Amino acid sequence: MIPTDAKVLIVDDDADFRHSLARLFHSIGVDVQTFGSGAEFLAHAPEDGPTCVLLDLQMPEMSGSQVQEELARTGTEIPIVFLTGHGTISAGVQAMKRGAVDFLEKPVDELRVCGAIERALSRDVQMRSQSAAYLEARRRFARLTTRERQVCDSVMAGLLNKQSAGQIGIAESTVKVHRSRMMKKLRVGSVVELIRLVDTASGRWPVNGSGDENHSSDDGWGSTRAAMPRAAVNGDHSINGR
Repeated sequence: MIPTDAKVLIVDDDADFRHSLARLFHSIGVDVQTFGSGAEFLAHAPEDGPTCVLLDLQMPEMSGSQVQEELARTGTEIPIVFLTGHGTISAGVQAMKRGAVDFLEKPVDELRVCGAIERALSRDVQMRSQSAAYLEARRRFARLTTRERQVCDSVMAGLLNKQSAGQIGIAESTVKVHRSRMMKKLRVGSVVELIRLVDTASGRWPVNGSGDENHSSDDGWGSTRAAMPRAAVNGDHSINGR
């Protein structure tokens, strides 16, 4: 199902093809914005709601692959559906490896392109939800004191309060106080909830073209999670284009 506030961005140097696609999406109630080049698209400010891009692979000056690489370089997350009139198997494989949702050849089948757009928008909704959860988790962890963070690391490592006290060099009663404060600041009521929050704060989500779904932060939460013991947790409906 396509979200009511969704927007499809169409990037293609063929004006007639852009307009044909725009008419298709307008006919099903989807907002559209078109761009005649990759540079024009990259200069466009990010959208607030669910968004995806239909991106032509073969364009003069800046190809679709180069646009994808630039999005990856800047850390811009937007699902891509590639379009091409000169598709090759190798180009499609590379596009998918770099995170593209689909790779469609022109003339495009209307049902297939609508299906690809629905999947792309669904992915964007998921990424936005994950990003919001990530930012909230990071905000909570930023409130911890150094000692509370040490206790948190000990809890994630599966240590008992007495073991944590020996490792940190403080009294067991003090560990209990810091643990209580830590759990309260993080708004978690159990170790299981803490594990989930640490997982969220590690931020392992894909960026366009990175080829790596683990772009975790460098402040230690990813390594803390990694060190945790496992026990803790048909017809011719087509639009022509060149």
